Amino acid sequence: MKIWLPFLLVIGHAVVVKAQKVDSIFFNLYTDSLKKGTHNYINVDGKMNNGRWMPLTAKEIIFTSDKGRFEGNDLVIPADCKEEKIRVTAVLRANPGMKKEITIWVKQKPEDELVPAEPAELKRNRNPRGKN
Repeated sequence: MKIWLPFLLVIGHAVVVKAQKVDSIFFNLYTDSLKKGTHNYINVDGKMNNGRWMPLTAKEIIFTSDKGRFEGNDLVIPADCKEEKIRVTAVLRANPGMKKEITIWVKQKPEDELVPAEPAELKRNRNPRGKN
């Protein structure tokens, strides 16, 4: 064990030296609006000092918003939310001076109003072949 201890210390130091630092953070949203009454994943990517991109989680980012609550990277919006838009802030834990803010719209129409439910409605809205 005593022989391995210096070796492990050298290896551990080398790993710490090779660790990448985040140069900048950016929102990379999967949707254009937030849904009420559900979990909305907020994706933040970090550009590392070697030029590579990495997705960041709540372990690296402090998330806040003016409405709703965060569970990890998920912003949970109450079903009765009346807001049209929500302001989200992401702050890098390792460097609190590095932060980004974004305003995201909240979907106002219920899901069942967005898509026709009956096959007859779908057929009525389709153009016959060859016509514009």
